[in-house]
Amino acid sequence: MSKALGITENGLHLDFEITEAGDVRLLHFGANPKEPGIVEEAQKVGFRLMELQLTGEDRAEYHGRTHRATYPGLRMTYAGHSDTRNEIGRKLEMRLSDPVTGLLAVQHFQFYDGAQALRSWTVLKNEGADTVGIEYVSSFALTGLDKEGAADRDEKMKISLAHNGWQSELQWRTYTLPELGLSHVIDRGSKRVSCSNTGSWSASEHIPMAVLENKEAGTSLFWQIEHNGSWHWEIIDQVDLLTLLISGPTEHDNHWWKRLQPGEEFVSVPVAVGAVNGGFEQAIAELTTYRRRIRRENDDNRELRVIFNDYMNCLWGSPTTAKLLPLIDAAAEVGCEYFCIDAGWYAPGEWWDGVGEWLPSSERFPEGIKYVLDYIRGKGMIPGLWLELEVMGINSPKLADADDDWFFMRHGVRVKDRSRYQLDYRNPAVIAHSTEVIRRLVEDYGVGYIKMDYNINAGIGTEAAADSVGDGLLQHNRAYLAWLDGIFERYPELVIENCSSGGMRMDYAMLSRHSIQSTSDQENYANYAAIAASSPAALTPEQSAIWSYPLREGDDEEVIFNMVNALLLRVHQSGHLAELSPRRRDLVKEALDYYKTIRQDIREALPFWPLGLPTQQDDWVSFGLRHQDRVYLAVWRVGGDAAEIQLPLGQVVGLRATAGIRCAYPQGVDTDWSWNDERGELTVRLPSAKTARLFELRVK
Repeated sequence: MSKALGITENGLHLDFEITEAGDVRLLHFGANPKEPGIVEEAQKVGFRLMELQLTGEDRAEYHGRTHRATYPGLRMTYAGHSDTRNEIGRKLEMRLSDPVTGLLAVQHFQFYDGAQALRSWTVLKNEGADTVGIEYVSSFALTGLDKEGAADRDEKMKISLAHNGWQSELQWRTYTLPELGLSHVIDRGSKRVSCSNTGSWSASEHIPMAVLENKEAGTSLFWQIEHNGSWHWEIIDQVDLLTLLISGPTEHDNHWWKRLQPGEEFVSVPVAVGAVNGGFEQAIAELTTYRRRIRRENDDNRELRVIFNDYMNCLWGSPTTAKLLPLIDAAAEVGCEYFCIDAGWYAPGEWWDGVGEWLPSSERFPEGIKYVLDYIRGKGMIPGLWLELEVMGINSPKLADADDDWFFMRHGVRVKDRSRYQLDYRNPAVIAHSTEVIRRLVEDYGVGYIKMDYNINAGIGTEAAADSVGDGLLQHNRAYLAWLDGIFERYPELVIENCSSGGMRMDYAMLSRHSIQSTSDQENYANYAAIAASSPAALTPEQSAIWSYPLREGDDEEVIFNMVNALLLRVHQSGHLAELSPRRRDLVKEALDYYKTIRQDIREALPFWPLGLPTQQDDWVSFGLRHQDRVYLAVWRVGGDAAEIQLPLGQVVGLRATAGIRCAYPQGVDTDWSWNDERGELTVRLPSAKTARLFELRVK
């Protein structure tokens, strides 16, 4: 007789079946209990708890490039389970074993108290006598994504993906599965809807997450892959139902292969999975709660201090004492709390291919860089510096101290990208070098903020000391995270911004450690509106650093638009503040003064999008945050002919009159708006393109 195991925790419902033959099936994962009889007996064979492909083993069915019907995945049998609690929540471990190879697999499900999501990963241990080669292992597998509801999956299922690119980050799009080529024609096929990243930029083309909505059932499944390198997920069809497989790197997709010796273990990449009643916004609300739950405790995400950085539309990587002092004065006057000197501080001229030593340029700073850093501190701000520690320029003087063991290697030569070499953080000498740079900046220079950039993609990996190039990359990714953990343990008050040419490494392996994320290198403030408004779907609002850079040649509305871009997120101020007119500089100060009155709400608020997720093609963009009885709403008119927009807020504020609505920023500037209590709708009129306003609503 089969045995049933039901788990209900934090609003999630999981149903397992252990057959008489020892097969372990995950029959249900959702926000509601499983409907009786919804899965036919003949379909249950497709509800495998995990997929595992070893080298030399067979495959079943027409699998194409999918990772279903694997061996020994099909052969693994129940070997026990444990259901315990730890300091963060409930923990379920399901053990499976392969009678042929002796391989033991443990599927881990870690719940987090207060969050309707769990973290899932797989641990493989070779308890057999022979070495095995791993080509694929799932971190989470779920069949029956479309089982609820009577309509066909072609009609009821929609998936939302965040496309990503340099200066075009966070381009959300929602698709039906047929729009992505996966039509319901037969009960199973070789086609898959898949999303992969290969390389050291984890978000080079997509954010490692998605939301899958069942419109008929009114439920959504969401996931994120918590890894800073290569990853893969796919949706396939089998047993006339949809299956989701999520993993780290694979051999077919990411050049990863792992040799597991007898007695050795391998831990898969962790993923987060959750389910909600509702659509995209409800899914992101739960994911936001989960992200706050897993994040390293730090003061920066509680205090949300205002950062000034001298790079964007300002000094462009060419700082000097003479250029910096007036900027420091102006930044302090408007209320900035960090001042970060960006790239170029370590070289007298062109510096791109010479980075790696990280010693200050005496030509740029005749009195020494500490003079400028102390000047920043004397103005009441915390000083910061830019670094790119994971690379070394091909003309760096530091190369004299390094050999090939320091770097990624492929085909016997160093991996080179954009005139930089990729450092290998498995090497103790690299760790010692990087740690000493941080020590010097923090202990000798008094730096409290580091903008940690990463401007190359090291590609498929390294062959050095690895079973495959993807294995070398995965080992390096994990070694870098371990180094970062050590730095935060040593300097718990240090703030290190995660930057990778903007948002090219926007993942929650990094963001569970870093308190703040650079979202983009976008240089056009009007283009930044959609990026800023989309960002809270990919990371918590208080971690989303948004550039605000009033231009020398701009007008009042240009300053206002720039400031609205950042005011509901994390202000990353820049621009030639010292050269702005008094009126325009006052608008910057007014915005920052207001920000300091609401930032305690931002760190706990949940996002919503009254016009839907924005795109770069939209004429109007809007997003808001709600915390308790307060709603904050940013509205941008980017372009187009329409001078007004209706914003449906009824679901957010309720169809009752609000206790108060005001244009919170700017004040003293004419803003035309009206509220329709019956429809719960705010109408905003902005006569000109490239204008923006921030509203505050009190909800009864």
